[in-house]
Amino acid sequence: MSEQSCCRPRVKSLGALELVAIALGGMVGGGIFTILGISVAMIGVYTPIAIAIGGGIAALAAYSYIKLGVYYKDEGATYSFLKRSFPARPFAASLIGWWVIFGYISTLALYAYTFSSYAISSFSFAENEWIRKAVAGGIIALFTLINVWSVKGMGKVEDLMVYSKLVILAIISLVLVRHGDASLPVLLKESGDVPFYNILVVASLTFVAYEGFQLVINAVGEMETPERNIPLAIYTAILLAVAIYVVIAIGALMAIPFKEIIENQEYALAAGAGQALGHWGSDLVILGALLATSSAISGTVFGASRQMAVIAQDGYFPVLLAKRKNNIPVNAILAMSALAFCFILAGSLQIILEFGSITFLLVSLLIAATNHKMRQQTNSHAIFTSLSMLGLLAGTIILVGYKAMNQPEQLLYILGLYAFLTISAFAYAKRRKIVAP
Repeated sequence: MSEQSCCRPRVKSLGALELVAIALGGMVGGGIFTILGISVAMIGVYTPIAIAIGGGIAALAAYSYIKLGVYYKDEGATYSFLKRSFPARPFAASLIGWWVIFGYISTLALYAYTFSSYAISSFSFAENEWIRKAVAGGIIALFTLINVWSVKGMGKVEDLMVYSKLVILAIISLVLVRHGDASLPVLLKESGDVPFYNILVVASLTFVAYEGFQLVINAVGEMETPERNIPLAIYTAILLAVAIYVVIAIGALMAIPFKEIIENQEYALAAGAGQALGHWGSDLVILGALLATSSAISGTVFGASRQMAVIAQDGYFPVLLAKRKNNIPVNAILAMSALAFCFILAGSLQIILEFGSITFLLVSLLIAATNHKMRQQTNSHAIFTSLSMLGLLAGTIILVGYKAMNQPEQLLYILGLYAFLTISAFAYAKRRKIVAP
C-alpha cells in the first residue's frame, strides 16, 4: 500500500440510513427468493416458523458481532476479531480469514444466481443453465464497476435499491395475503406430518439469508459514530428482514399452491404469483427479486472486499489484494467477483446455499466463543454469549447431520472445499511466520 493511500483520511460518508441499507441489502437478497421453494418442499406450512427461528439464531450471533465491532472498530470485522483476540495464533487468524471470505464469495454467487433465475424466468430459455450463469456473471460485473466507482456512489445506489425493494416487497406481501384463499387446516393437511427436526434443519439453512448484517462492521472506516450506528443498523436490519421474510412466506403459502412452489424452486415466487395473480403479479415479484438480489450483490461486494484487503495486508492473502485506490480496495473487489463467478460455473444453487449456511454458522460460532472470552473487555453478558454459542453449535450439527444422512455426496464436495481452504490458510500462515522476522 502506498504512503499516500495509507495516510489519506477517510471521508465519513455513510450514515444510519446507508448502513441499514447495506445490512438489508446483504440480507433481503437471495434469502426468501432462494430458500422458499427448498423450505416448502421439506416442511410445507411450517416455513414461516423455520424462518423466524433462523432470525432468532441470527440475532444471537449479531450480539457478539456488535460487541466486538464496537470494541475493536476494525473494518476487518470477523477476521480482525480473531486476530486481535488471539494474537499468538496466526493459523487461527488465517483460517478464519479464508473461511469467511469464501463464505461471502458463495453468498455473492448465490445472489447472482438467484438474480439470473428471476431475470430470465419469463423467457423460453429460462431453463438453459449456461444462459442463467452468463446473466449471473453479467450482474456481478455491473456491481463490481459500481463499487470500484465510488463509496458514496455505491451508498446512494444501495439506498435507492434497498428502500425501493422494501416498498415492492410490502406490496407483494399484501397482495399475496389478500388473494390467498387457502385455510390453515388445508395447508396443514397438505404438509402432512413434519418432524420438528426438519424445521430446525430449514432454520439452520436460512441462517445464510441473515448473514448480511456483518457487512455493516466492514464499513466502520466510512461510518459516523460507530458506537451508535453499528448496533442501530444491525438490530434494525435483522428485525426488518425477519418481518419481511415471514410475511412473504405466509402470503406465498396462502396464495400459491405447494406444487407450484416446489416445481419452480429457483424462481418459485414469480412462477406461483403468475398462476395466482396473473401476468402483473409475476412481473411485480420479478422486479422485487431483481432489486433484492442486486442490492445484496452490491452490499456483499462492498463489505467483504474491505475485509479481504485487510487480510491481504496482514499477509494471509496475496499482497496485491491489499492495494487501494482512493481508499477503495479495487483488486480485492475484482478478485471477489471473479471467484464468485467461478463458484457459479462450478456448483448448483443448493450446494452454494448449503456451503454458505454451514460456513457462516461455523464462523459465527467462533465469533461468539471469542466474545465470550473477551466479555469483560466488550462488556458482554455471559448468558447471552453462552446462548449464542449453544444456538449456533446446534444449528451447525443439525445441518451437517442432515446432509450426512440424506446427501452424503454433496457433503463430501463441501468438505473437500473446506480442506482446500484449510490447506491454503495453513500455507499462508506458515509463509507469514517465516517472512515476519
